[in-house]
Amino acid sequence: MNPTILIVDDEPNVIAALKRALSDEPYEVIGAGGGEEALGIMAKHRIKVVISDECMPGMDGAEFLGLVRERFPTTIRFLLTGHASVEATMRAVNSGEIYRFFTKPWNDVELKLAIRTALDKFDLEEENRRLLKTVKRQSSELRALEVHYPGISEVKRNAKGAFVLPEVSDEEISQIIAFCNDDDPRQGNA
Repeated sequence: MNPTILIVDDEPNVIAALKRALSDEPYEVIGAGGGEEALGIMAKHRIKVVISDECMPGMDGAEFLGLVRERFPTTIRFLLTGHASVEATMRAVNSGEIYRFFTKPWNDVELKLAIRTALDKFDLEEENRRLLKTVKRQSSELRALEVHYPGISEVKRNAKGAFVLPEVSDEEISQIIAFCNDDDPRQGNA
């Protein structure tokens, strides 16, 4: 499935121009005319990158990106503006923790490269979260095994630094496997 990018701008021509600029990229690109509409879309779709205009009626880009940061913290946030005031930029950076800032008119090549980099960042962070969850689960399982089989997690080395594994009988291995399967939610026994 292609990554989804959300473009938020009150000017339909800007959304259309960005969609054209990204048409040769492997993304699903969705447009929204304002912050409220965009938040509704984000509640229904998995958005990896959001590109928001700063100057919009109702909810401005800084406020919108701040809400995105709170509600969808893994989404990478870009700010696009035709009015590059230092105050607005700093507010957007601080409240929305934006990843990149672009001014109108933007450079298509720079924008494409920034989106690719952002998607790589998103995917790496997602993989890190998945691996951390796995390590935590494995650590919990190891602690549970240690309760039932004291010393099982002790590691011994010989004089050359190689691991020395204690002899474990086939029966003990079967008990350990059975214990692990009993606590494994994938087995339907949790």
